[in-house]
Amino acid sequence: MKFVTIIGARPQFIKACMVSRRLSQDTSIKEVLVHTGQHYNANMSDVFFKQLNIPKPDYHLGIGSGSHGEQTGKMLMEIEQVLLKEKPDAVLVYGDTNSTIAGSLAASKLHIPIIHVESGLRSFNRNMPEEINRIVTDHLSSLLFCPSQSSVKQLAIEGMTKGVHATGDIMYDAVLYYQDKAKSHSRILDQLKLKPKDYYVATIHRAENTDSPVRLQAIMKGFAHLDKTVILPLHPRTKKQLENKPGLKEFEGKSLLFIDPLDYFDMLALMSQAQTILTDSGGVQKEAYMLGIPCITLRDETEWIETVDAKWNQLVDANDSAAIIKAVQTAYKPSDYPALFGDGHSAEHIYQIIKKHFLF
Repeated sequence: MKFVTIIGARPQFIKACMVSRRLSQDTSIKEVLVHTGQHYNANMSDVFFKQLNIPKPDYHLGIGSGSHGEQTGKMLMEIEQVLLKEKPDAVLVYGDTNSTIAGSLAASKLHIPIIHVESGLRSFNRNMPEEINRIVTDHLSSLLFCPSQSSVKQLAIEGMTKGVHATGDIMYDAVLYYQDKAKSHSRILDQLKLKPKDYYVATIHRAENTDSPVRLQAIMKGFAHLDKTVILPLHPRTKKQLENKPGLKEFEGKSLLFIDPLDYFDMLALMSQAQTILTDSGGVQKEAYMLGIPCITLRDETEWIETVDAKWNQLVDANDSAAIIKAVQTAYKPSDYPALFGDGHSAEHIYQIIKKHFLF
């Protein structure tokens, strides 16, 4: 049995490492790993392969950055050539990136079954490229692995019930597997001279926030006027916008500390001991919940509505710096902590379903 796994972005490296580790234990399975190069910065890519013990990719496409159409088109062409050469029994994709949609489209054109890990998510905002990617991928897939019951229900609303499985969230596997190791290995708190629960962690990377000077300025103004230090690892897109708009960087040095992107262990350790997390990332929203840290989401909507319903996550208008400050001031840990994302054994569930489906 041969699978081609297609990854290209930081969250996919983390998800894939858990499933690939389980697949590798079955000698009847051969996994061919394709890295599109969507995230190509060493801090966003290479360090994750090394730290998570992900095998060196069999193919590194080196696509790099570009417009959505350009990037997806280049990936589609290159992935098609890999699939024609490898002739896999199925293609495995994760999440909602351009790597995901390119892999799905290439496989579907060649009539190769698609396995989608993290199916059924919807923000209901089609201005987000990720929303289009996830919808199309779900409708092309043969096996759809859902991180939560709400994602299963959403697929049913769209007429998809065949091949749909609630496996729990693969990111939860990774958090449980690595969080103790991250705390023992990371020295990030000492390096930044931080005390547990005496700082905030923020991540900002979505185009809706970074490409709007008004929104970005409101976010930075809100961060700069919080009562504790805000640690902001800079995504390349965010860094570029801050450098292009010198006025935005005036907020650094108040309560806002810009740092380079962190490896997985440092980021996990930093988040696990934060007072509150502020983000526009889907993955970080989940990780905040999994680590038991209150989250402020600087977006108008979220795919992870379960975390909002459970009151561990607040949606806040990124245009309103006062609202950001108020949300942080009122953030708290709810007494209830429902098991939203499964039992932490998603990789095993995924493996068993794949094994049964393909009868190997």
